[in-house]
Amino acid sequence: MARSHRLAARRRVLLRVERALWERGIVRICGVDEVGVGPLAGPLVAAAVVLPREFEVRGIDDSKKLSSIVRTALAVQIRSRAVDWAIGIVSAAEVDQLNPYRGALEAMRRAVLQLAMAPDELLVDARTIPGVSVPQQSLVKGDARSYSIAAASIVAKDYRDDLMRQFDREYPQYGFGSHMGYGTRAHLEALRRYGPCPEHRRSFAPVRHSLAPGSR
Repeated sequence: MARSHRLAARRRVLLRVERALWERGIVRICGVDEVGVGPLAGPLVAAAVVLPREFEVRGIDDSKKLSSIVRTALAVQIRSRAVDWAIGIVSAAEVDQLNPYRGALEAMRRAVLQLAMAPDELLVDARTIPGVSVPQQSLVKGDARSYSIAAASIVAKDYRDDLMRQFDREYPQYGFGSHMGYGTRAHLEALRRYGPCPEHRRSFAPVRHSLAPGSR
């Protein structure tokens, strides 16, 4: 019972921004967030999620606070019940071309443009997305302050983790399924032993240093 009350209270806190918009008559509110800025390998992934006003799933929060099992279960519910949702992907090679910051903005822009219908307003985690005409609010630590952004963070993280598990089957020597491309000790050792694969970001120093002379 205590846990149920805590989850309900947390949901009320996360809906403060959305409620203020609803009171102004803004209905189609889209949360946008991205994951994958820091890893040495794999794509940047962003999600754009439009939830119905009556949507109520307790447990939604910043994806980093959730276990993989809980995150996946929530992602399934969010995708099945959202008014609209979309994914934007920027590949490892594109991250090298753009840099991680610009790559994250591009992934979010792609996600928003993939929506079936333009939302009334975007709630974005700590950034302003260029190249979209929809009004938007940038919320610092938005995935801990907005229900819609938290939902987007869950969908994006679950989607990217699934991609990394696919890459793990393709390149098993790197252990992508366990560290999701981040620079763990085991990952760095694999880089030293095998060099990078096509999913590694060559602009990142640990990957660049693992390249054979003449291929950097």
